[in-house]
Amino acid sequence: MNAEVILAGVMLVSLVVYSLLGGADYGAGLWDLMCSGLRREDQRDLIARAIQPVWEANHIWLILVVVLTFSGFPSAFSYVSLGLAVPIFVILLGIVLRGSSYVFRAYFTGSVRTQLYWGKVFSISSCITPLFLGMVIGAISSDSVLVKNGVSENGFLRTWLDPFPLIVGVLSLSLFAYLSACYLTIETDKAALQSDFRTRALISGIVSIVMAVLTYVIAGDSAKSIRDGLARAPYVGLIECGAAVAALIAFQALWSRRYLRARMAAAVQVALIVAGWGVAQYPYLVRPQLTIASSAAPPNIVSALLVAVAAGAVILIPSLILLLLVFKTHRESISADANSTPV
Repeated sequence: MNAEVILAGVMLVSLVVYSLLGGADYGAGLWDLMCSGLRREDQRDLIARAIQPVWEANHIWLILVVVLTFSGFPSAFSYVSLGLAVPIFVILLGIVLRGSSYVFRAYFTGSVRTQLYWGKVFSISSCITPLFLGMVIGAISSDSVLVKNGVSENGFLRTWLDPFPLIVGVLSLSLFAYLSACYLTIETDKAALQSDFRTRALISGIVSIVMAVLTYVIAGDSAKSIRDGLARAPYVGLIECGAAVAALIAFQALWSRRYLRARMAAAVQVALIVAGWGVAQYPYLVRPQLTIASSAAPPNIVSALLVAVAAGAVILIPSLILLLLVFKTHRESISADANSTPV
């Protein structure tokens, strides 16, 4: 296997991990916006406690994808930056607004009205970012990102304002919301709150299935090559079957209130969906012009990147595992600390 293919595989794995960790944080922002009923404040407190210890660390996976793209596949980075400048700008804006507004909401000691304002900014930016992330994924899969002599042939809007990128964006948001709701069911011991997010998980899970079907149907017109990849690429059939089985297990576990099993199955389901897209996209990074081989940096740079990733993983992965063990296995102490912090 070529070094550039291994590097692309590392990027895909990083994207999967980011979807499972950072994606759940985005979904939590959507549920924060939709908190309602008598337990509205309890729901928001639960969301804050769940994401507070780890939400900043989760972005390391997105940073890794970006760095490996512009270092290891500079042509692909250039094409995406030119053809998808608008959605990428919105994504970056959403990440900045989301992070800053969360801090302002959590630590601002002034009026409640101002806290609520920052809470709305946090929730809305948490919805916008995954929506446009999905649009970027849809665009690079649908033969619309065409660049010639440093100019986007489809302009700045036609590359992503198309049915397929739009529906992939909605699919991404619904998957992250589903994943987040499944995660939140085990972040509390209160049956009422578990039931609230169980209902949200079931609804968003159904929405994500509908969006997945629509994505496949619409791909027949505007993204036929990626649909052919889903049908013909090696192992994609097994990945799709695995995702379907994981979805059935997750829904059954949610229905029977087996929340830990639901969380694990939902994570496997989302991971397989993202991995299936990556395999179907192969050998392209940006359809229809750039393959992994044609857009790769010189071999010495790719090899150096692989060595750097391997060395960094020795530090990064144990550190993240320790972070999760410290903050996610002692929910009661976290809850006590969070309750003393204005949210």
